[in-house]
Amino acid sequence: MNQKEPFLFKSYERIIGIAHDVNELKNELERLSKIDPDAVNYHIKEKHIAEWLYYIGENELAKKFENVKDVNEALSLLNEGKKPVHEEILSKESTTAEQPKPESQQKPKRRGGRKKKMQ
Repeated sequence: MNQKEPFLFKSYERIIGIAHDVNELKNELERLSKIDPDAVNYHIKEKHIAEWLYYIGENELAKKFENVKDVNEALSLLNEGKKPVHEEILSKESTTAEQPKPESQQKPKRRGGRKKKMQ
């Protein structure tokens, strides 16, 4: 399997962050926005992140990133459409409750009639 190159956040030739996928990208953007927002904004404005997203096959997200102007907008975009964790759990529970159990997990059904007394 051909491994894709990670995204390297750099500041003056020094690597300050690495992302291998979209989830790691989000985590690094959050972390780096607090310690070196200028470096993050540089990568965003120069479209480095959008290019990397195309490279890893995240074409829809990459297209959206082409218009992003700063780290706050990038984080909003990455969080877009995601439910808070408690809502996801509730959603899964209601979906699970509606689905019938497989036959192997159901109680055996009783057949009508009464048992005959053995003599």
